[in-house]
Parts: sequence; structure tokens; C-alpha cells
Amino acid sequence: METLQDIKQTVTFNAPIQKVWDKISTAEGIESWFMPNDFQPIEGHQFHIQSPFGPSPCKVLQVEEPTKISFAWDTDGWVVTFLLKDLGDKTEFTLIHGGWGAPDAITPKANEKSSVVRERMEHGWGGIVETFRKVVEG
Repeated sequence: METLQDIKQTVTFNAPIQKVWDKISTAEGIESWFMPNDFQPIEGHQFHIQSPFGPSPCKVLQVEEPTKISFAWDTDGWVVTFLLKDLGDKTEFTLIHGGWGAPDAITPKANEKSSVVRERMEHGWGGIVETFRKVVEG
């Protein structure tokens, strides 16, 4: 079965890795650039992201301080991963949104084809990453 490619975005922030880590490993940090949530950096922790479509159930899959956080997002098999690489006074940040289904599969909450939702999400993540840049570089 053909599945859609992961969304992957890599940027370099003018901020040390610990500052970036603090903004991806706490509920307050994530809310400052993404959406309200009750995240905790504990593998297996179940939490919710308050999305425009309502609360999305999530589960923390991996926490490797200060370089990786991965969580299952909602019920469609999505996995979001944040990867950090220490570049001294800078940090390379990679966002991966994987777990996409077939292009024509309907994403229940949005009630649209996965290909349409993925394209919208790719643009959305681009804006979110730029908001994140302002938060960590500010």
C-alpha cells in the first residue's frame, strides 16, 4: 500500500540546546509555540493537545534528554518527533510528522483525504516552526 511521505523540517536556531529542550519538554514550553496541552516528559505518559478540532489524545513514546522527544498524536497513527543537535550556541531542530496513511484515506476529524490534510499540515508546521524560532531566539 502506498503511504504518504513523512513531513520533515530541519532548521537551525540561534539558541543553546538546553533552552530549546525546555520549550519541547514541558507543557508550558510547548504551549508557548504550539497548542495548549498537559504534556510531561515521561515515556508512556498519556496527555491531550487542545487542537482546533478538539482535544487530541497523545502518548509519549520516547524521551532522550536533551536530544529527542517522540509522541503518538491522535488516533490515526501519527507520530511526531522532535530531534535536537547541539551546535554550541546554536541548535539544529528537526521536526518529523510521520505515520501518514494512503493518500486517499479519509482522516476522520478533518473528514478529508490524507493527502489534503498532509499538505495543509506541512504548511502549518512551517509556520509553527517559525513561531518556535521566535520563542527560543527571543
